[in-house]
Amino acid sequence: MNRDWIEKDFYQTLGVAKDADQKQIKSAYRKLAQQFHPDTNPGNAEAEKKFKEISEAHSTLSDAEKRKEYDEFRRLVDSGAFRGGPGGFGTGQNVRFEDLSDVFGGFGLGDLFGRRSTRGPLRGADMLTDLNLSFEDAVRGVTTSVSVRGETACSHCHGTGGEPGSTVRICPTCGGSGTIAQNQGFFSFTQPCPECRGSGKLIESPCSVCGGRGTELRTRSINVKIPAGVKNGATVRIPGKGGHGRNGGPAGDLLVKVHVARHPVFGRRDNDLTARVPITFTEAALGATIEVPTLDGPVTLKIPAGTRSGRTFRVRGRGVPDRGRNGNLLVTVEVVVPSKLPKEARKILEDFHSRYEQENPRDHLVVP
Repeated sequence: MNRDWIEKDFYQTLGVAKDADQKQIKSAYRKLAQQFHPDTNPGNAEAEKKFKEISEAHSTLSDAEKRKEYDEFRRLVDSGAFRGGPGGFGTGQNVRFEDLSDVFGGFGLGDLFGRRSTRGPLRGADMLTDLNLSFEDAVRGVTTSVSVRGETACSHCHGTGGEPGSTVRICPTCGGSGTIAQNQGFFSFTQPCPECRGSGKLIESPCSVCGGRGTELRTRSINVKIPAGVKNGATVRIPGKGGHGRNGGPAGDLLVKVHVARHPVFGRRDNDLTARVPITFTEAALGATIEVPTLDGPVTLKIPAGTRSGRTFRVRGRGVPDRGRNGNLLVTVEVVVPSKLPKEARKILEDFHSRYEQENPRDHLVVP
């Protein structure tokens, strides 16, 4: 049984309700992780402490089984079950051991009866970082690198905690579990072993870099392959590049949140690119063949006679790649009206208006 489960309210740490779903928990974690990440707060010990608390809370609440055990345990805590005397697990309350087994599912029962349990491998925490991409790289895909600062395997001892060549043995005090039991009335709670400081092992010559922890806080450069067509705000998961695992456990994952820059010409609508292209009055009236830009160079587009401003044309296959197929380029034309006209041109338009524009295009707007 973990003492932190008594002392810490993980829901309060993440700022979510106790009935929050996994999407809400994940969203709250990401927001807080970005706010208190060591990269965002270099040299800020309080922010680093808060980041670890947030990661611990997320590690428990994002795992369905752990969350169930935690919720049941907190329910007992809130009911006063761990206080002695009336209303607690003292002489004033009848407790069945099978009920405890149902509550904890076997988790931590060795601690309940004073037995030591072996500390198994623990997966490292997931880590979050941000990546800014150009519009073109997001559409085409790119392999780049990101800098990640956090706990990782010590570069000197490679995670063993000892100087290369030194002897590492099982701690005789805790039997390698890294914890010892502390009796408190009916229950006994685990706490880190003072002999080995929770590592479960004694090192003949601790590592001169990490002091025997097996990890160090440093900045790593990690190659990241961003798939073609990634959207702004998407998160790309890089397996095994997160926090260092404990006791031989696997590393966590690296979550890369992508931020795509705006393009001066193109927009995006799902897998289609969009562009607004100006055309002249005569091109719209008489029709024309014009060049329009794409990310792979200009292509020709036929504008039929009588095209109205705001009409959208589809250029097939010039959009965003998606599973072997490309979206389209949607070109919206805008008729440009000149702000100044030479006298000769003005005379021609006046003659055109008087001779050919006999109908009022606003007749249908008259309100009876």
